[in-house]
Amino acid sequence: MIYPRFLSGQSTIGICAPSAGVGHKLESFDQSLAVLRKQGWKVWETEHVRVNSLRGGSAQERAGELMSLFSLDAVDAVFCASGGDFLSEILPHIDWQILADHPKWLMGASDPTGILYPLTTLCDIATLYGSNGGSFDATVLSEDGTPQLPGYLENMLRFLKGDLPVQETGSNHLGADIFQLEDGPLVFPNPTVYHASCDALHVRGRCIGGCIDVLKDLIGTGFDRTMDFIQRYADDGFIWYFDNFALSSAVLYRTLLQMRYAGWISPATTRAVLIGRTLFENMECEMSYDEAIRTAFPDIPVIWEMDIGHTVPHFSMINGAMLDVDWNGEKAKLRFELT
Repeated sequence: MIYPRFLSGQSTIGICAPSAGVGHKLESFDQSLAVLRKQGWKVWETEHVRVNSLRGGSAQERAGELMSLFSLDAVDAVFCASGGDFLSEILPHIDWQILADHPKWLMGASDPTGILYPLTTLCDIATLYGSNGGSFDATVLSEDGTPQLPGYLENMLRFLKGDLPVQETGSNHLGADIFQLEDGPLVFPNPTVYHASCDALHVRGRCIGGCIDVLKDLIGTGFDRTMDFIQRYADDGFIWYFDNFALSSAVLYRTLLQMRYAGWISPATTRAVLIGRTLFENMECEMSYDEAIRTAFPDIPVIWEMDIGHTVPHFSMINGAMLDVDWNGEKAKLRFELT
């Protein structure tokens, strides 16, 4: 596995829009960039980042701007500006050799799964899932009442610098859609309770996953080299993680089955499956999410309702890295190792 260079105080971040542009939220986007610049990092935006569109340019333009950031020696890491719905359009226009020849940290969340996952599974380059370039505008109130960056975003900044903190289950979470909240510090009113198919779990494996709404559209395509990836790292075993944005309980169940049928997930290679909280729940056919997950994994340890995905706080995940998971029946600890 190739681990790109981490960021230093003089690094330059390249931001592109392989999914949606950020023209509808420029004020919050600039607030996020201010946090990144406060770390001492320079920011280099491509042409279509600030368009007000569900697509950050045409498929060819978006692919070209992504590749240009990998090609530029002056750019040290590449961040996706935002999520969206149409990143998959750019995949046929990507020259994967360009990305492989210039390994850099690629960071994104949600729809950018469509480029993070292939970069790791095709090119053996680790990628960072959990935040986009525009994600760092969120604040919480400190004990003295002043706004500060939430701990989960502080953790992502530490990850980008090469300091990989142990991440632990949060005590409370925000269940609402973070993008629809009014401006102001976040509050976490909902007690966090994980569910699991086992009373305790201590497991190690190579981490891989992303937004399952996006991953399902890659299964069986020409960009699905998952089985090659699994064969290369079979001795390590795998810990899969899934961020469920809006799949209904029935569609989630069928998607998990499809992954099993495709050979992605099996008891022979999968050490555990970690699933985050669903942002937009929709239970069909009288099947609950609990039932969908338990039925899909009768023979593989699974923990769900985790701090992974669109609800906050959420963990930072490194695709391709070794991951140790410790679950004591109430709390979980995640520790990454770059081996």
